[in-house]
Amino acid sequence: MSRVEPIRRTWLIRQPNVTLTISKSLCSKRSIATEKKNDFLPGIKRIILIRHGESLGNIDERAYATTADWRIPLTNLGREQARLAGKKVSSYLNQELNGKEESQATKGKVYFYVSPYLRTRQTLREILREVDVDCIIGIREDPRIAEQQFGNFQHHAEIQDNKAQRVDFGRFFYRFPSGGESGFDVYNRVSGFIGTITRDVQNIREELQREETLESTDAQQDGQDVTICIVTHGLTLRLFLMRWFQYTVHEFERSYNPKNGRVVVLDLTKSGRFNLSEMDRIAMGFPLYREQERFQLMNDYSILDKSNW
Repeated sequence: MSRVEPIRRTWLIRQPNVTLTISKSLCSKRSIATEKKNDFLPGIKRIILIRHGESLGNIDERAYATTADWRIPLTNLGREQARLAGKKVSSYLNQELNGKEESQATKGKVYFYVSPYLRTRQTLREILREVDVDCIIGIREDPRIAEQQFGNFQHHAEIQDNKAQRVDFGRFFYRFPSGGESGFDVYNRVSGFIGTITRDVQNIREELQREETLESTDAQQDGQDVTICIVTHGLTLRLFLMRWFQYTVHEFERSYNPKNGRVVVLDLTKSGRFNLSEMDRIAMGFPLYREQERFQLMNDYSILDKSNW
């Protein structure tokens, strides 16, 4: 009698930064998962996310009653925090010099995205004071990485009541009244922004390949020395990470904003995906990669019954 081959089912799970191929045999309990090398952002070495420095609204929320949110400036401390963030960005670009002969030594390149809010633009202005101008290959303002909308001029007591309601209702789905947004709204626009990055990366690679100064190093021609730097807001930053790493709503609800001026780094690993450092995960309350609920769900369906977060 001829041997009957087991029936196999294959699922392709596509993520922003990695493709997992899972093949499961119906005749066996074993399953195989292999990671395919990243082709989502080819040539990009790291992604840096920066929350703006301390703003006037961070120290006195009554400022929003007389000044439009998008016009709130940095404080002097916020400018100092931004300069420190710029030094960190510069240090990452200087890392590209390590291990190269002097004749081939070239700093990494960086492409900036910035929210149109005054406090993020001022943060970027201070960052640029610390970054070699020859390293900068582009700067783009994008409204999709702006702050969550709370309405227009904000009455302090009313906003405090709304924020208290948000805690009870859930921060992801709570929508601020009078034209405000929910976290879900911000998540959706950040998702579209990620799509823009993928298209921009191709243009970046083509531009770098045209530069004669990069023709001597294969890694540089592939754009491997390019850093994407995004200057944004605390909530938007977390929702970017939620979208990127496919955190659940439950995991988002347990997270919290990074401090003003915080530099959050996603480094490209040898497996071809971008990794959030353990320090940054702990600082914002996100789980480790393999401890995420999306992986646990396959072995624990009771997660679907969660209601009290």
